[in-house]
Amino acid sequence: MKKHAFSDLRTAAYCPRKCYYRWQDDADRDPPPEVEERRELAFRYGEILDGVDLVDAPIEVTPTQLRTNLSCAKARLDAFEALCDPADRDVLLTGKDCRGIAHKIVETDVPVPSLISAGSPPENGVWHPQTVHAVAAAKALAYERETPVERAFVEYPTYGVVREVPLTTRRKAAYRTAVRTLESIDGPPPRLDDRSKCESCEYREECGVKTRSLRSLLGLG
Repeated sequence: MKKHAFSDLRTAAYCPRKCYYRWQDDADRDPPPEVEERRELAFRYGEILDGVDLVDAPIEVTPTQLRTNLSCAKARLDAFEALCDPADRDVLLTGKDCRGIAHKIVETDVPVPSLISAGSPPENGVWHPQTVHAVAAAKALAYERETPVERAFVEYPTYGVVREVPLTTRRKAAYRTAVRTLESIDGPPPRLDDRSKCESCEYREECGVKTRSLRSLLGLG
């Protein structure tokens, strides 16, 4: 059975048509240096809380807000200290249905995978594609360790935000839907109704989607 890449599951959860065009594209998918620089902040929580100078750090909030957010995470999460000093980083996990990289393996009473996002967090929880990615990582880790893993973490280090993702029935169902979506792709899937996702998509030209300008959206064009 083909094992789906975490990145494909995440993309399929966002837009199946984008996933199809990405498969046709042989371009290098390694993250750009600025993404790696942002992710590296997730391994500096201890020194950030200790007051290290952040003048050149790629943060999206003030240093004071960053430390406040991290302090809240520290007070809320039982695994915060383990997140600061993970047992392993950038670990390739291979599960029954999927495989990919977990940025951290956090050793608590049971192992927990953590994913590091270079972007911004939603107001609550995590973005839907990241939910699918988190479930995939937890399932793969559970498969390798032969032990139940019922949660994951998603970190947004440029904001100092860490979100716990329990593997609820709804989240597991979203993961299974993404797996089925990947397995059903044999040509370009239908375009999404939500064209807001198309504005920044690198495959917009190949897809042929027509997006509306701000002027037309405001009824001025």
